Amino acid sequence: MSKRISKKMEKLLNSQMTLEAFQAQAYLSYGSWAEVNGFPGIATFLYGHMHEEREHMFKLLKYINERGGETKIEAIDAAPSNPKNLGDCFKKILKHEIDNSKEIDKIVNLAHEEKDWSTFSFGQWFVQEQIEEEALINDVIDKYNLAAGDEKGGNSNLYDMDKDLASASQEGDMPRDEKF
Repeated sequence: MSKRISKKMEKLLNSQMTLEAFQAQAYLSYGSWAEVNGFPGIATFLYGHMHEEREHMFKLLKYINERGGETKIEAIDAAPSNPKNLGDCFKKILKHEIDNSKEIDKIVNLAHEEKDWSTFSFGQWFVQEQIEEEALINDVIDKYNLAAGDEKGGNSNLYDMDKDLASASQEGDMPRDEKF
């Protein structure tokens, strides 16, 4: 099979594959933390995202191989330390997603520079996914802030939030342009 991606792109895609594996570890770690701290619904939500990140990792692996590249399965960093509380957990998750979006942008930018339209098209799926991920986690943070707010009865509402997240969609809604 002939190689249809540059060495530079191959390296960048492999780095992203490793980052997706790390993201899965982060969700696994935070999910376990939530479960141990009495939030099984939030844990279920986070475990679901762990599986999604692993699917992203595999999607990258298959793409590299299909384009004649060589995947490099590398060690991943240890999962991040436990969050201080749920608010901290969600803020850390959002930061992970924003950082991941920046890395996806690097792939798309390089693909554009190299006129590698196949990888550019492939990267668009991840761009879309990251828009959804950031919107979803921002929505979770908004719900957390409402549930935890003093004027709403303090942390008593976290029980309802936990139940809601147990069956929450793993997909975020796309921001839409409002017509006025």
